[in-house]
Amino acid sequence: MIFIYNPLIQFMSKEFDIAKEKYACIGVDVENVLDKLGKTPISMHCWQGDDVRGFETGAEDLGDGLAVTGNYPGRANTIEELKQDLEKAISLIPGDHRLNLHAIYGDFGGKFVDRDQIDWKHFQGWMDWCKSQKMGMDFNPSCFSHANAKSGLTLSSPDEGIRNFWIEHCKASRRIAAKAGEQLGSPCVTNIWIPDGMKDIPADRRAFRNRLKDSLDDILTEEFSSEHLQDAVECKLFGIGSESFVVGSHEFYMGYAIHKQMTLCLDAGHFHPTEGIADKISSVIDYIPRLLLHVSRGVRWDSDHVVIQDDATKSIFEELVRSNALDKTSIGLDFFDASINRIAAWVIGTTAAQKCLLAALLQPSNELSKFELEGDYTSRLALFEECKLLPVGEVWNEFCLRKNVPQGMDWLKEVKEYEKTVLSGRS
Repeated sequence: MIFIYNPLIQFMSKEFDIAKEKYACIGVDVENVLDKLGKTPISMHCWQGDDVRGFETGAEDLGDGLAVTGNYPGRANTIEELKQDLEKAISLIPGDHRLNLHAIYGDFGGKFVDRDQIDWKHFQGWMDWCKSQKMGMDFNPSCFSHANAKSGLTLSSPDEGIRNFWIEHCKASRRIAAKAGEQLGSPCVTNIWIPDGMKDIPADRRAFRNRLKDSLDDILTEEFSSEHLQDAVECKLFGIGSESFVVGSHEFYMGYAIHKQMTLCLDAGHFHPTEGIADKISSVIDYIPRLLLHVSRGVRWDSDHVVIQDDATKSIFEELVRSNALDKTSIGLDFFDASINRIAAWVIGTTAAQKCLLAALLQPSNELSKFELEGDYTSRLALFEECKLLPVGEVWNEFCLRKNVPQGMDWLKEVKEYEKTVLSGRS
């Protein structure tokens, strides 16, 4: 299905015209909003397409704190299948986006290449693909599902051999990321997350964190241009096997990111189920050069459900807009669900994030701030409530039309057809 938008011809529906007028009445320029939305990329995570398996030869089974549930047919088994699935998803999502890649997704030519030996040449195919798709690329070391992660400790391990192995892996990952940023003309955000922690109460928490700090210091020794590489560190509250203690806590990485003046990653699924990350944005944004968000959906425990337009996600994007932090923030997705069609999961999750951003951009931030400064909290609350009934859906449909992608539920028909003709033939 091909959608053609000619900017010289007004395809705006009567409903969109009415929506523009309604937003104009509260001081919102819808055309300016659509421009900002189109210029805000979402980094789409490759691991939704194959259930975080990757393409290593002789790799360990998935484990060490990661769990993907479901057995929906059609999982990508090869790099080419994963690229094909990503292309299908991208064709149904409006706007220009990025690829978020993990180190286990290299093209290793059917040979065993241990993670401390990976090289940018193993990812040249992905860089070429991103260039063909006019996408930037982000990258992540894969410090899990490996014999050297069986203890649940990597960069903080008391075993110097294990610690050095993961240090070399992270160093190699940064070199790969810098090459990707150089080739694609866009900084590659390289995010370090480790599963390190303890199931039961540790005797010396500080020793683990000192080792982690020393490891990170070593990893970051090699300098790269900020035009090619942006380093990030990601915290977590707890995980399977690390219920009592996580070395890389929010406080640890917040302090480290401020100290090193590097990007801090906040993952929506890495905190207590009743704790949102929205309030943290304005707390840290003035002390670090950039913020990385992993937009996910935690349900009850350490889970990564497909992103939807829930209150938590809406709050994240509202805070980004109200804090004027969009230009200092990279937005990525992090969920994996094998219980539904994986391409549909990409489309639903990515567009849900975009819709939440759109709704936030359509709020009259200046007017709301004005009421707040005047102490007119009555008008502030009234305007907040009025915004909830304004026709954001008509603006979204216009955005889809201009970006030549299906409106409404039409995208699902294409996914179902793709499942029938392509995914059903996979083992």
